[in-house]
Amino acid sequence: MTTALREASVRDVSVFGDAIAYFNEAADLLELDAGMRRILTHPTRQIIFSIPFQRDSGEFEVYTGYRVQYNFARGPAKGGIRYHPGVTLDEVTALAFWMTWKCAVVDLPFGGGKGGVTCDPATLSANELERITRRYAAELVEVVGPDKDVPAPDVNTTPQVMAWFMDTYSMHVRQNTPGVVTGKPLDIGGSRGRVEATGRGVTICALDEMAVMGLRPETATIVIQGFGNVGRYAAKLFEERGCKIVGISDVTGAYYNEEGIYVSGAMEHTAKFRTLEGFKGGEKITNSELLSSQCDVLVPAALEKVFTPESAAKVQAKLVVEGANGPTTPEADRIFRERGINVIPDIMANAGGVTVSYFEWAQDRMGYFWKEAEVNEKLEDFLLSNLHAIRDIADSRHATLRTAAYTLAIDRVVKASKLRGIYA
Repeated sequence: MTTALREASVRDVSVFGDAIAYFNEAADLLELDAGMRRILTHPTRQIIFSIPFQRDSGEFEVYTGYRVQYNFARGPAKGGIRYHPGVTLDEVTALAFWMTWKCAVVDLPFGGGKGGVTCDPATLSANELERITRRYAAELVEVVGPDKDVPAPDVNTTPQVMAWFMDTYSMHVRQNTPGVVTGKPLDIGGSRGRVEATGRGVTICALDEMAVMGLRPETATIVIQGFGNVGRYAAKLFEERGCKIVGISDVTGAYYNEEGIYVSGAMEHTAKFRTLEGFKGGEKITNSELLSSQCDVLVPAALEKVFTPESAAKVQAKLVVEGANGPTTPEADRIFRERGINVIPDIMANAGGVTVSYFEWAQDRMGYFWKEAEVNEKLEDFLLSNLHAIRDIADSRHATLRTAAYTLAIDRVVKASKLRGIYA
């Protein structure tokens, strides 16, 4: 079997199955009883529905929408909405499962949720996207809300999509309800600092771990796979701290320059052309080659399952910081462990977005909004205090940062579940 076929077969394995594998490792460390394991490995609610809409041409199409509300033990469900051709119930369930632990690991008063529509936004006009979003929101009116489930942007969704969702919900409940979603534009209740928050969180976590490892920013080289919202802001913030960005990529390919890539130039290019295609700031290579290129820190900030056993064996970085959700399969994670490659797991590394989403939700409920410096200061405090707690668990239990992060998160959810009891 060729490498391409082997990697394709790995990607076909259940995404939710990967998530359960990580859960079980931490549950073993906690000696979690069988009953609680059963409860925490089953989603509370899975919703599937059709989204009929009219094309600009007048033709009708029907897409499939999903919303999974995984756990409510610590508060309302929280998680993004993605528009992508590969959206499936398995993927959305896995992402909602991950959101449960991501919210818990940074000690937010939320449970986990996730949603999506199986579509290709690149083939849709702005009017078509609005019609799809409003129908998606209308189908969920009874099960979302500031105290029920609070969606947010994810892959291929934007502040404008959140604005349409919020407006649709508000029209149905007959009152302005900005707290139903986060990641909104500032003019209708969004938070300062939200757009950059996930990328900023990746950088905060990475720089803190680099200091522990003895990697100085001014001599460190960074490769970032993915140049969407997370990747480009992480690149910009790394550069501001003195790091050299030597590799970036998007769906059109990757670009490597050992002398350093001018991040602002790459951002200007994508703002003008929408992708990195034609970017002249580095040598054009494949995304696969990018993952195995020479660097100190590697940030996967695209989709899940980019690290298979084959690709993990070729990684040259000393530190992997998971800006994406689920980029590493359990088999690849074992290879990283065996090779001594340090990994800051997704549920910690990319929790900056949901943390500032929490700030936005809180500001909407208060009707009082903070300055950006205050948002960024609070974000760093939330992330570093919990990253340090994870590191303490890893050191005391001789575990990886991933297992330690899951251990901390699961313990918090278990405590909340036991205090509330099981309603039967």
